[in-house]
Amino acid sequence: MSASSVVVGIDVAKTHVDVAVLGAQLEAQRFDNQAEAHSALAAALKPLDVALVVMEATGGYETELACALQAAGLPVAVVNPRQARDFAKSMGRLAKTDAVDARMLAEFAAVLLRREDLARFLRPLADPQQQWLAALVTRRRQLLAMLLAERQRLQITPKGLHPSIEAIVAAIKAQLDEIEGQMVGHVREHFTELDRLLQSVSGIGPVASATLIAELPELGRLNRREIAALAGLAPMANDSGSSKGRRRIQGGRFDVRRVLYMAALTASRRNPVVKAFYERLIAAGKCPKVALVACMRKLLTTLNAMVRTRTVWHADHRSAAKT
Repeated sequence: MSASSVVVGIDVAKTHVDVAVLGAQLEAQRFDNQAEAHSALAAALKPLDVALVVMEATGGYETELACALQAAGLPVAVVNPRQARDFAKSMGRLAKTDAVDARMLAEFAAVLLRREDLARFLRPLADPQQQWLAALVTRRRQLLAMLLAERQRLQITPKGLHPSIEAIVAAIKAQLDEIEGQMVGHVREHFTELDRLLQSVSGIGPVASATLIAELPELGRLNRREIAALAGLAPMANDSGSSKGRRRIQGGRFDVRRVLYMAALTASRRNPVVKAFYERLIAAGKCPKVALVACMRKLLTTLNAMVRTRTVWHADHRSAAKT
């Protein structure tokens, strides 16, 4: 890191945030995790010519702060907590306090700043419409988890209690219908063109489109390798010396992979290009699961090319995904 590169690490809690700065004379500080304090923090960091701010994803507690800093023109990366903790362990930092974590995140920012693929770590600025869509998608996911839990309980609960569980299941289904209606309506109102592009691909329906718009705002902004890695669909090498291990996918955004799995499953049967690709892999001896994951990646890179060029699906996109 050059002497002029200033990096910031922010440890986010429910009620407060701890801030550590490297490359500038600014003592570690604690701010309240609320809008007025976010503005004060942005004002304190703005004169420092900050090259990168890093914070962990904390289930939503970091969202408003990240948006406030981005609105002030600061580059923000929201990283997976496991990545941050693994980095801390690799540096021999076993102690864990809010101040220590903030310092560690600043050191992590200094490392990320030297990476050629830094752009894939930077979080795009989310407008209010995107934030609301993300909230709707998250709520739908929560309701689905609740529905699954109640249905599983139904199998092991005495029959005398079934009416109670069935009443809850009916209520959850009603809420699901309501949330899905709001989600689809919001997409049509605010993301009409992007939704049209995504749904022009056989296999991408309203729910998949809404999820991709909400959970993968980087779509169309990265190259095919970066977008695949971000979603956790890039095969990772596992070689050592003369040993050649099996390539596997790992990490990335689970919810994006989940909707792409269902989309690829449909596309492998109905989309001519994806179907031909899937059948070619099966004929080459690939097992169905490996072939389907390859279809997921092909589908994602194609969607990425379509969004970048603002063109709807057509058969020629078998080559567009290579860009």
